[in-house]
Amino acid sequence: MTNIIVFIATGAYSGYLPKAPGTWGTLVAFPIHFFLIQFSTPVYFASLAAILLIAIGTAGCAEKIFDQKDPGAIVIDEIIGMLITLIGAPSHWLVMLVGFALFRFFDIVKPFPVGWVDKRLNGGTGIVLDDCVAGIYALLVLQALCYFLPI
Repeated sequence: MTNIIVFIATGAYSGYLPKAPGTWGTLVAFPIHFFLIQFSTPVYFASLAAILLIAIGTAGCAEKIFDQKDPGAIVIDEIIGMLITLIGAPSHWLVMLVGFALFRFFDIVKPFPVGWVDKRLNGGTGIVLDDCVAGIYALLVLQALCYFLPI
């Protein structure tokens, strides 16, 4: 069971890649996104909810396995954050690139309340929810850009 938890929490081991594991983990969200957009909106949102719950659970367990607070190898939080960013986004390479850049920006800079959530919550919830908030920020900006600068 430990191997499955580590596999999921590290984004199919992408969190072990050198230099910027969060960036590598964020990229893992794209094939998942392209798979999920094939389904109806209710199935899409139910899948995101399931991934969120799995992310919280596996991140918390992996933190205990690694015996380290929020280790860099755990990237399931970046995956769900990027999936949130891409909600309703047009499937255009430029939109995907801008969404990626926006999510990484908000995840790294951690504007309020992203940083607050990151510092105040512990375990799997703390690991994942700050990235969800960063994903919401990126989603809002991306949707505004798509609205005002249609592709």
